[in-house]
Amino acid sequence: MSAETITSSEYIRHHLTNLTFGRHADGHWGLAHSADEIKEMGFMAIHVDTMFWSLFLGTLFVVLFSRAAKNATAGVPSGMQNFVEWIVDFINDSVRGSFSGKNDLVAPLALTIFVWIFLMNLMDLVPVDVIPSLAQMMGIHYMKVVATTDPNATFGMAIGIFILTLYYSLKIKGIGGFMGELTLQPFEAKNPLLKLLFIPINFLLEFVSLIAKPISLSLRLFGNMYAGEMIFILIAIMYSAGIGMGLFAGGLQFVWAVFHILIITLQAFIFMTLTIVYMDMAHNEH
Repeated sequence: MSAETITSSEYIRHHLTNLTFGRHADGHWGLAHSADEIKEMGFMAIHVDTMFWSLFLGTLFVVLFSRAAKNATAGVPSGMQNFVEWIVDFINDSVRGSFSGKNDLVAPLALTIFVWIFLMNLMDLVPVDVIPSLAQMMGIHYMKVVATTDPNATFGMAIGIFILTLYYSLKIKGIGGFMGELTLQPFEAKNPLLKLLFIPINFLLEFVSLIAKPISLSLRLFGNMYAGEMIFILIAIMYSAGIGMGLFAGGLQFVWAVFHILIITLQAFIFMTLTIVYMDMAHNEH
């Protein structure tokens, strides 16, 4: 969408709006073509672009790594095999350093999270007008390509990790052990009456801490990626202010893109590391 034909606020709003599918006010189902229609669709609406790009990049990850594994040789590795082995070794070192239990799911989970989130974050380096402009040529009004700028995606991943954490907490410690962690710490007492008094206080503190894990996990990734995308959009607006400002914007965009490579990698690493830590906490008994 050209920034010369619309205002800056309209340009920003357009690039930050998801392609949404849901039920319209008249009862029929379809894509939304305005912010008002998106609001009418309510909670049950689906962000089609988030679903498409996250599934596409997840499939790309599976295909590339499967092909590298299938073509792996014992001799001199190819460039792709060497890259995949480096990633796998990096993940293994991270798991060994943060996970003290024994669970064959943790390493593959960490690998999937790191590569998948990195690929979704990497889409932030695609010029902001390229894919939305191509989508408009095909009659698609909205198209957000960075799935991690959608809180639905980050919360979905965080909730998945939260469910796994609860599952292994109950499996390893049992219902009694898990409830003991929520009610018998951090405040302890040998006096039975005092212990009963501390139970609701402990539960409140531990429950808040438990719920805060998926919330902080999702909001951290969403907030950093959303801010990075916003900066790219603001830089893109500068191209419409003349040749001099356009040249300055080009240099600024390059500098921010180079710096953003660190951000997208760091955010994928943090999400993966916290997942490993949470799984380790679920396997350790206090």
